[in-house]
Amino acid sequence: MRKTSSSYIVFAVMIVLTMLLSACQTKEVVKTVEVEKVVQQTVEVEKVVQQTVEVEKVVEKTVQVQVEKVVEVTPTAVPPTATSEPVQIGNDANPIIMALAPSATSQELQTGGQAIADKLAELTGYVIKISVPTNYAALVEAMGSGNAHIGWLPPLAYMLAKYKGYADVGLAVLRSGSDHYGFQYVANTARVDADGKPMFTSYYDAATGKSTADAATALAQFSGKKPCWTDPLSASGYVLPSGLLASSSVKVKSGAWVQGHPTVITSVYLSPNGEICDFGATYVDARTAVTKNFPDVNDKVQIIYISDPIIPNDNVSFAANVPAEVRQKITDALIEISSTEEGRTLLKNGGYDIGGLAKVDDTFYDEFRAYLDAAGYDVTNFK
Repeated sequence: MRKTSSSYIVFAVMIVLTMLLSACQTKEVVKTVEVEKVVQQTVEVEKVVQQTVEVEKVVEKTVQVQVEKVVEVTPTAVPPTATSEPVQIGNDANPIIMALAPSATSQELQTGGQAIADKLAELTGYVIKISVPTNYAALVEAMGSGNAHIGWLPPLAYMLAKYKGYADVGLAVLRSGSDHYGFQYVANTARVDADGKPMFTSYYDAATGKSTADAATALAQFSGKKPCWTDPLSASGYVLPSGLLASSSVKVKSGAWVQGHPTVITSVYLSPNGEICDFGATYVDARTAVTKNFPDVNDKVQIIYISDPIIPNDNVSFAANVPAEVRQKITDALIEISSTEEGRTLLKNGGYDIGGLAKVDDTFYDEFRAYLDAAGYDVTNFK
């Protein structure tokens, strides 16, 4: 009985050992299977990588082929720059635009300019509209951009437009029978110094229309004072007056840009205590442009100094691409208008005090160009 029990015990132990051994083998098998799975996944990844590389090679070859094809394409020709080819203008779809220099008041230009445009339309059959650019530089650019076909241009604005290939002169304005004019310095007669004495002395003789002293003597009193200017491209409202001050060694304060000769006169008139500026510069005699609003302007605003008539008058210019036929019809119509008293009144009311018109070409400005060269001023440097 005891032997049998021992046999059972031995048998049981063997079974346990067998189970333990089997369990260990099972774990090893599981581990082996897991390793094989990892190996298999690694191989599959390597295959994917290999396929990706092969795809990239194909893509690279495709890109190279595409690049080669692109390189073989003939480049598109660069379009030519704008030319001055004639354009069809003067109809409802494309009216002639007449641009007016902003050297007078806006209301004068709008009213007077429209009256001139209406008369031109009556004589030529063209559809004509007016435009008043904000300053001389904008006027110049309008002539080159197609935003103006006819321009009433001050001399420096015309010279810059001509240099850029934007405009050709057709007519020069006449005032009192002259096609040239001078500039003047003006000041308010009420200005007094700390002692109550007049601040400014006039060196102008109204009887002869001449200055009674040299520029250095007359202008010295403006030292340290504030000027009123019209526009950076105005010959009489800035360029020559400021240049003469500099050449006379007279240093002034930074100026007030008030835009327009009548506006300079008005600003000086309204500055008995230097509210806007101490003095101003305009064409001779811009005071007549404001007598309707200020009848006593000649008493309140005095001329201090006047230059010789060295500046060419304003002109009528045509944009470079305006057809010759249109130029001729407009020119003939303006000459016809200026040949009658009624027409000259119409032109004078246009804001520029026009007394007549005369045909000129670009050589009309040669003498003035020489004067500017001698003074060291180059209009082509204007920005």
